[in-house]
Amino acid sequence: MFRNFKTVPRIAFGRGSFNRLEDVLQEARRENGAFMAFLVDDVFKDTPLARRIPQKETDLMLWVNVDEEPTTAHVDDLTARVRRFSKRLPTAVVGIGGGSTMDLAKAVSLMLTNPGSASDYQGWDLIQRPAVYHVGVPTLSGTGAEVSRTTVLIGPERKLGINSDHTVFDQILLDPDLTASAPADQRFYTGMDCFIHCVESLSGTYLNAFSRAFGEKALDLCLEVFLQAASDADEKLMMASYFGGMSIVYSQVGVCHALSYGLSFILGIHHGIGNSIVFNQLEEFYPEGVRQFRQMMDTNGIALPKGQVAGIEDEKLEKMVDVSLTLDPLWENALGKDWKRIMTRDRIKDLYLRM
Repeated sequence: MFRNFKTVPRIAFGRGSFNRLEDVLQEARRENGAFMAFLVDDVFKDTPLARRIPQKETDLMLWVNVDEEPTTAHVDDLTARVRRFSKRLPTAVVGIGGGSTMDLAKAVSLMLTNPGSASDYQGWDLIQRPAVYHVGVPTLSGTGAEVSRTTVLIGPERKLGINSDHTVFDQILLDPDLTASAPADQRFYTGMDCFIHCVESLSGTYLNAFSRAFGEKALDLCLEVFLQAASDADEKLMMASYFGGMSIVYSQVGVCHALSYGLSFILGIHHGIGNSIVFNQLEEFYPEGVRQFRQMMDTNGIALPKGQVAGIEDEKLEKMVDVSLTLDPLWENALGKDWKRIMTRDRIKDLYLRM
């Protein structure tokens, strides 16, 4: 497999690195009339973090709500708000928050320079024009959104990412201090997204030495954080997220993510929780990973929601299957080129009905 992929060109890591955000943006500010568009998770509104954001009078602040999964309609609305703010493009789009917020920031930076709706670009390498310079600042660790070439969105017909080299952030600031206040269950589910990335990458048919090196380290860090409660857990989980994201750049995820996309599209379940609900039913595909996952749940006192698909209407179940089956690269990585013979619609339905 040959891939000439793009990675984040500039990375700042360490406690307190958020304090240098203005330094990172300073060069862009030198242009006359320049402004920044900040997209920030609204849970931080009226908090000490909000007061640390280096917003100038000329900048645009967009507080974004991510209680629901990011949608293409939300991206289109945010893009329109940025365009109404100024006749010029912002010199930077800065996303501060968890994976959903960073995905919104990546998508807006793309749509400011590409015509149409975000839903037009759900797929692989459909973006034609480079994005506005964009910066990611994660406040949760696990999704890998800070390093991935994907911005995952729910569109009118499906949940699918805008997958493009232009999606990748130009700069990320990885400050473990920003993750300290995350609720324990949210921290766990987001961390499990990383763990599952690694299990699926390391078990996949696309695996190579590059993916293995990042995936193995990220998996070890996840086990250390969630089974041993390391004193430097925030730093380790933040690096696990980065390494896990890098592992799937040259590989792919698998059965869990393919199924969780359908679950999220129909039932609106957040990605981290959805992945956990699905993964708990995949012992036949990832026996060791599921065993470790259940051990981490027990250690951290996590009880998964049950019966999410119980009593679902046939039409919705069929749509969940349809969404899942659009993700060919994920299935091929998990099961090989003959995956369509192995993973039938009936088998997918059976898996969903266990959840």
